[in-house]
Amino acid sequence: MLLELAQWLARDFRGFNVFGYITLRAVLATMTALTISFVFGPAVIRWLAAKKIGQSVRTDGPQTHLVKAGTPTMGGALILISLGVSTLLWADLSNRFVWIVLIVTFGYGAVGWVDDWRKVVYRNPDGLSAREKFFWQSVVGLVAAIYLAFSISAPNNEKVVELFFQWVSSGFTLELPQQTALIVPFFKSVTYPLGMFGFILLTYLVIVGTSNAVNLTDGLDGLAIMPTVLVGAALGIFTYVAGNSVFSKYLLLPYIPGAGELTVFCGALAGAGLGFLWFNAYPAEVFMGDVGALALGAALGAVAVVARQEIVLFIMGGVFVAETLSVMLQVGYFKYTKKRYGEGRRILRMAPLHHHFEQTGWKETQVVVRFWIITILLVLFGLSTLKIR
Repeated sequence: MLLELAQWLARDFRGFNVFGYITLRAVLATMTALTISFVFGPAVIRWLAAKKIGQSVRTDGPQTHLVKAGTPTMGGALILISLGVSTLLWADLSNRFVWIVLIVTFGYGAVGWVDDWRKVVYRNPDGLSAREKFFWQSVVGLVAAIYLAFSISAPNNEKVVELFFQWVSSGFTLELPQQTALIVPFFKSVTYPLGMFGFILLTYLVIVGTSNAVNLTDGLDGLAIMPTVLVGAALGIFTYVAGNSVFSKYLLLPYIPGAGELTVFCGALAGAGLGFLWFNAYPAEVFMGDVGALALGAALGAVAVVARQEIVLFIMGGVFVAETLSVMLQVGYFKYTKKRYGEGRRILRMAPLHHHFEQTGWKETQVVVRFWIITILLVLFGLSTLKIR
């Protein structure tokens, strides 16, 4: 919105041309989202408390968490408001990537909202059933994956439609351009062509997987939001490079016209996340709930796909990966040993991984800050792939 206004004013006042720079608008989007969070955060928390939208705490978890029962949850709505408003204000709204990432983010946010609402308002401890949640996650993920398969390969939506019909008329055998290949970091020319169905499958897994990984990580005050901010900000750098023909050529990355505009979205995500952290830091005044965790994870996945950095996302989001693997291994080993020995056994003292460290004697704040430090190191390692090839 404001970009269009600036472009209109620039006809008479050349100084407004400065708003055409993506980097400036990314900074402004960060500041805007941060300001919105600070201004409206207290009101949102009061409203959640008045509606008695409080967190329920698992009785089999760490006993120190029982004091958190009743803390307002669904605070992820504040993140989505800040992120959405800031993106709409500062991004180029004619950009197709901005809209598909927003659709993915708010689509997953809607799934999380329904799940949280059923849990805390209708007092249904199950919320959305696992099957329902996965179904709606899959619907949004597949729609995004199919669109991105053609959108990354074409410069505009007209070409997207044209490419889609070419694919259909070819009997679904049309090969995708090089931009859609899977990039292996640290190597100059090692890429793996995925094909249409391979690209759709990978994109679907990245979006759905990252969404659930962030959700599993969201178990301690501030634990999930800071890694999300760090990874999101780093992905903003990758999208800027991917959308710049000069930088992408110099750094040997595929040029994706229009991808650079997602830098503004990533800036808004970072600002919204930091604003939420102000209220979510220990001891938390509000929790993000599924409405925030599912949405933010899906957003990271979608942005990584557009920037063609799925493997780098896996590296930078190592904390999310470790948390997810800890649950999978714990559940799988428990079921295996129960079937074989008649008694379920555990690898960890408790899953997800952050609870295991709590059970070993780490304080909650120690777990959170140490996981932040690990994420900073992983993000720096991921950023090094820009140059080390």
